[in-house]
Amino acid sequence: MSFHVVTGAGPTGTATALLLARSGERVRLVTRRGTGPEHPGIERIAADARDADSLTALAGGALSLVNCAAPPYHRWLTEFPPLAAGLLTAAERTGAGYVMLGNVYGYGPVDGPLTEDLPAAPTSRKGALRAALWAEALAAHRAGRVRVTEVRASDFLGRGATSLFGFTVVPAVLAGEPVGYPADLDAPHSWSHLGDVAATLVAAARNGASWGRAWHVPSTTEASAREVARRLAAAAGAPEPALTAVAPAELARSGDEVLAEVEEMAYLYDRPLRLDSTRTEEVLGVTATPFEEVVEEIVRGARR
Repeated sequence: MSFHVVTGAGPTGTATALLLARSGERVRLVTRRGTGPEHPGIERIAADARDADSLTALAGGALSLVNCAAPPYHRWLTEFPPLAAGLLTAAERTGAGYVMLGNVYGYGPVDGPLTEDLPAAPTSRKGALRAALWAEALAAHRAGRVRVTEVRASDFLGRGATSLFGFTVVPAVLAGEPVGYPADLDAPHSWSHLGDVAATLVAAARNGASWGRAWHVPSTTEASAREVARRLAAAAGAPEPALTAVAPAELARSGDEVLAEVEEMAYLYDRPLRLDSTRTEEVLGVTATPFEEVVEEIVRGARR
């Protein structure tokens, strides 16, 4: 029986651990408090992934080490580097294939579809950080010290999705309340369903062709923020969404330390953003969940 270690029990970590366990594989789910879903195939462990010695002991003999953990958004610059160092060290020591959950920040502003072979050109602090973490891991891979791959997602969509849209627009729209969103509301935008993120992580962990390169999660839709809000409202029987565009600087003045971090990422929302996932679909065999199913999932979750 294959054995995998997953770090982080947020929505993506939980979905990944459950996907592996439901396919008959054994999972060690590592979080600081030992939290996570209950399943016979999942062993929940309380440990700090920054501690390379502890993580090495837990990952010994594992087929893969899949990282879905991340520090609080406003503490990325100080807390992500030691987390990434602990994970990379444990993967090197154990020989487990290291699967990183990443995003599109490192590309910087791009006109046209994003492909995995675009060079890193970050214009933000968080983008530079993500690019540096991947560059360090890739250098270790090319030196023969570890097998590593990165799965890159766009904004999360789905039940419990931890994205700006997920925790601001979705609950307001379903409640029939007005809400502001810092974006071109009519620009096409790629959205990553949580289940598709997990499916791509698992496929990358299992496929020997994945190592040494990045992969894009297939998008459930490229609908604009306004259209996604409309579809959610219609499915829930809620009023037409009162969604307005706000300047990112308004979030910075809100007093919320997490929302204040959004301003530097405004380029992701003020123009079309499309992820090309051709390579993922052809090589890893992952396809996107239909948008209609994602909408129904979000509405069901809200009703519960």
